[in-house]
Amino acid sequence: MGIVWTGMAQPYGTAWPGLWAGSVDKRPAEFGPSRLIGGAEPSISPADEPPSERQGRMPPVLMYHSVEEYREDPHLVTVTPARFLSQMRWLESRGLRGVAVSELLAAKAAGRHRRMVGLTFDDGYADFVWQVLPVLTQMGFTATVFVVAGEIGGSNSWDDGPRKPLMTADQLRAVAASGVEIASHGVQHLALPQLAYDELVWQLTESRSLLEDLLQRPVRGYAYPYGHVTPREVRAVRAGGYDYGCAIWTSGVDRHALARTYIGERDNGLRMRAKFVRHRIRQRNLP
Repeated sequence: MGIVWTGMAQPYGTAWPGLWAGSVDKRPAEFGPSRLIGGAEPSISPADEPPSERQGRMPPVLMYHSVEEYREDPHLVTVTPARFLSQMRWLESRGLRGVAVSELLAAKAAGRHRRMVGLTFDDGYADFVWQVLPVLTQMGFTATVFVVAGEIGGSNSWDDGPRKPLMTADQLRAVAASGVEIASHGVQHLALPQLAYDELVWQLTESRSLLEDLLQRPVRGYAYPYGHVTPREVRAVRAGGYDYGCAIWTSGVDRHALARTYIGERDNGLRMRAKFVRHRIRQRNLP
């Protein structure tokens, strides 16, 4: 059975074989910055970072979750397809190219990152398949999707509001085959600082194992659920063999606690420019 479209045309009229399996209904989002912040900004100081990671400045890494039409979005995580397209065109018009985090880090190491911007999508929502991937492909962009490995083919069960479907195993395989990086967001969507150390390690190792078995390729990155992270979690991700970790509010100089810039529905060209300027100022002021 194909995707059930609810009053929306398929973007660009493009068919994506292997991605449309399963019936999907459209429901509003409810996970977002109001849930993410949840207290004081975590403190990760330069002393917690390897000396080699304190050199250089990172390009912006943008953080998205869901892209679809919606009636309500109390936690501000959903961007409409029209707004998302305009944001990607804004990047393109400035000579910037959206890339996966692993590609961005490799380019930075080689000094080739100047016109690159990281694109990330948390949770693995199914709308990535028909609302995001066609746009990225048309523009020659790619991205990283952080997947909750224990919820594949399910929904955002960690939230207490309306359900949003997540990508199925077949959709994840097809998305990965298209060149999108698939990385880990845990087995469950849990705030890691609240977990005992053994459970923290299990979330890191088991989620990667599940995704690597599914995709038959390495999983190199991790994103901290809710953005909640302390030096303990950063050390665990590094010791667990992940090449990088994505946070939200950190300094961004440690590749295992990379800062990201939240992008939402209100972010038109002017606000995008302001966020990029803010990023440059913050990077310039790093020790």
